[in-house]
Amino acid sequence: MSPIPIDLSTPLLGGLTPQVFMRRHWQKKPLLVRQAVPTPRSFVGRAELFALAARDDVESRLVVRRAGHWTLRHGPLSRRALPPLAQRDWSLLVQGLDLHLGGARSLLERFRFVPDARLDDVMVSYASDGGGVGPHVDSYDVFLLQIHGVRRWRIGRVERPQLQAGVPLKILTNFVAQDEWRLEPGDMLYLPPGWAHDGVAEGECMTASIGFRAAGRDELARELLQRVLDVDSAGPAQLYRDPRQRASEQPARIPDALRQFGADALRRWLAQHGDIGCALGEVLSEPKPGVWFERRVASVDAASVRLDRCSRMLYDDRHVFINGESFRAAGRDATLMRQLADMRRLDARAVQRLGEAARDLLAQWNEAGWLHVDDEEGGPR
Repeated sequence: MSPIPIDLSTPLLGGLTPQVFMRRHWQKKPLLVRQAVPTPRSFVGRAELFALAARDDVESRLVVRRAGHWTLRHGPLSRRALPPLAQRDWSLLVQGLDLHLGGARSLLERFRFVPDARLDDVMVSYASDGGGVGPHVDSYDVFLLQIHGVRRWRIGRVERPQLQAGVPLKILTNFVAQDEWRLEPGDMLYLPPGWAHDGVAEGECMTASIGFRAAGRDELARELLQRVLDVDSAGPAQLYRDPRQRASEQPARIPDALRQFGADALRRWLAQHGDIGCALGEVLSEPKPGVWFERRVASVDAASVRLDRCSRMLYDDRHVFINGESFRAAGRDATLMRQLADMRRLDARAVQRLGEAARDLLAQWNEAGWLHVDDEEGGPR
């Protein structure tokens, strides 16, 4: 799919251009868009959603409220595990639909004016009348698109969130709504991090949530450090040696030479890995746990190729990254590989312009199921 034109207005953002939306609203203030998707195609029906919730490789949750008491159950959830459709006040949340359904992936693609490194997934919430998950606050940005039925949203700022004790959900006790809207099919609400919200179904409804990654600083630092250490561990280790160590009358005292060896090791490591771009790209392109790829081998020499919908492909000035792995790229190959990452496909002419090593990479990715070969009409083969 082509990159989103960032300087053209779009109904998806209420007539704003992506540039204006990012400047005025992204991580700043909410935006309500009536008929953001005027004729929303339901990329998943109720029966199909229930079937997905029963699978081991799909993350799902069931939230039920009875007489003010909340319960939470994690999937897989068979149809028998779900309440009757006529029962009020329950919700089924199914995560990562973009990994399993082409329509959900197409919906996610419409939000690629935000960098891919920040895109997370599409979740769908099915709710019976009165269903919801209570007033809560998220640490990430979210677009809430109504795809079936009606849901009433109340939102407001909460400076110091206080959570209800003794419940399995992070439900706010000090939520005060500042705005309230009824969203019908095609309507969408954008909320930045920190905005509390409470959505309640009015009759049976389905809502798609387009969410974004928001890694914590400490969490990301640990992942980067582990990634670099894993690479370092493959080489020969320089061991501490102390041929001049004297006999000690204080055996529990740490030797000055050993302390200096540790300090030197840290300085050398920081000097060698001051540029963590490679590790960062590998971490950010890592697929979600539980993602697997179906191998389909075909020649890539004279055909167009497209990334599998589960593949995450990114790049920086020196590397391309795909599904947690990094590759050096330069010249024309780098330009074409970046085009593959941005467009998520390359036509046959572009594939033929790649060097032999780059085409070998595409063949390996095809064998791994990370990308697929299309015929001239665009169909898989």
